Amino acid sequence: MKISELKKQNFSAISYRAALPSAVIISVFAFFLLYISGTAEPKKALLFSVILFLVVFLTVYLISAHLHTRRFNNLQGIIKNISKKKFRDYHKNPEELKDELDMILKRSVRASDTVSRELTRLNKIENYRKEFIGDISHELKTPIFAIQGFIETLLNGAIHDKEVNELFLKKAMRNVNRLIFLTNDLMEISRLETGELKSNIKDIYLRDVVLDVVESLQYKAQEEDIEIRVKDFEKNLQVKADRNQIKQVLVNLIENGMKYNKPGGYVEIGISDYKISQGRLLLYVKDTGIGIEKKDLYRVTERFFRVDKSRSREKGGTGLGLAIVKHIIEAHGEKLFIESTPEIGTTFSITLSLSNPVLV
Repeated sequence: MKISELKKQNFSAISYRAALPSAVIISVFAFFLLYISGTAEPKKALLFSVILFLVVFLTVYLISAHLHTRRFNNLQGIIKNISKKKFRDYHKNPEELKDELDMILKRSVRASDTVSRELTRLNKIENYRKEFIGDISHELKTPIFAIQGFIETLLNGAIHDKEVNELFLKKAMRNVNRLIFLTNDLMEISRLETGELKSNIKDIYLRDVVLDVVESLQYKAQEEDIEIRVKDFEKNLQVKADRNQIKQVLVNLIENGMKYNKPGGYVEIGISDYKISQGRLLLYVKDTGIGIEKKDLYRVTERFFRVDKSRSREKGGTGLGLAIVKHIIEAHGEKLFIESTPEIGTTFSITLSLSNPVLV
């Protein structure tokens, strides 16, 4: 008999299989006991055994059905829902394990919850993959088409014009560099988001890291007519962080501050108190740039989001710098704060855990 037929007949197969042998064994034992002892004649012993069989069968069947049917139906419902990718809250299932069936039922609920979480995670990954591929395709098209246009123009005769070919080759090279920066940033954020890039947390001298980054960006700052200022703080101050990743954070924040700044403006790097009692401080990067509208503040760390798209592309921005900052800071278990006023400037602040709080 099929399961669907059993369900339609409200028939419990497991109760039947438990009741039948129990009734047979007890009734046969009773028959022989009455027959051998001579307490009853064979016909009466047989009749008593048949009646006893029915009573035992019905009693065991009903008790078994009462104990098991509801739980088996629950178990069947959970499995059926898993197969249909429908997940519910099964909090009413027993916390106290009375027997093996309760244990299986509880494990099935856990399996359902696990499958639900895993499917949710896979759906997020799939949505991320689609969104990421769409973003990459869009970002790659602009420099590729630009390079293609310049090369086609040169091949159509402009290559013989020295002034034109030099100009077009410089523009093509600028777009090639943009592709290189974009590829590097894509590899970086991919490794961060997948957890492939691990943070090597050590005690580092914060001032040394800041000065190294500032020195490497001074030439670019001079070209942009932007001053980089470093507020003085204790040179022996140490924090717990990955040196290379924190340098990457500072490079991205300072370059962002220069990119959206005004000629003659400045970018300032310094520290301020933040829950010193808990062993943390704030490292901030403040600029005097164009600022960010309040409605855009929560989006600036999204991949490929730009406040000023034309300006960002002109300066060679990939739209991934702040997203990389966010992932690195989160990987350190720290926080990122953003404050901004349009036409006045923006301040990015990150928390860092102190190695020697006494020096602050």
